[in-house]
Amino acid sequence: MTEEKEKSGNSPVKFIEEVNNEMKKVSWPTKKELTSYTGVVGLAVVIVCALIWVCDTIFARLFHMLLR
Repeated sequence: MTEEKEKSGNSPVKFIEEVNNEMKKVSWPTKKELTSYTGVVGLAVVIVCALIWVCDTIFARLFHMLLR
């Protein structure tokens, strides 16, 4: 059974080797790019949170007016 797995390419060792080979091909961002991307994501999160808060406030007031 073990020989069959190794022949078919399903061994855990082979998998780890292939993962390592693929990770070497990855294009990693520079520190400057990473900082920039992090800032953009942070800003997007703040904007989306503000939009959700505004919508929540509007709907809460509408429901409060309708359910009086």
